[in-house]
Amino acid sequence: MSIIGWIILGLIAGLIAKAIMPGKDPGGIIVTTIIGIVGALLGGFLGSAIFGVNPNDGFWQLSTWLSAIIGSLILLFLYRLIVGRRTSRA
Repeated sequence: MSIIGWIILGLIAGLIAKAIMPGKDPGGIIVTTIIGIVGALLGGFLGSAIFGVNPNDGFWQLSTWLSAIIGSLILLFLYRLIVGRRTSRA
């Protein structure tokens, strides 16, 4: 059940990250959603190391959500940097 919870959290975190950092994404909503899921997993595990919260037990804690959103923002930023360079060279 925790994997499904992280996927749902990732979907929401990806949408929130997209709302915080609007702009044109080369991959569209599907890539943004995947980035949100991966960012939530990455942010959740890093947040658990920083805040000491078990990511499966602390699903509804604010630190879990903030770390998932921050992880999604970081990955979205990196994705735009990498893909933006590729499309500008072509």
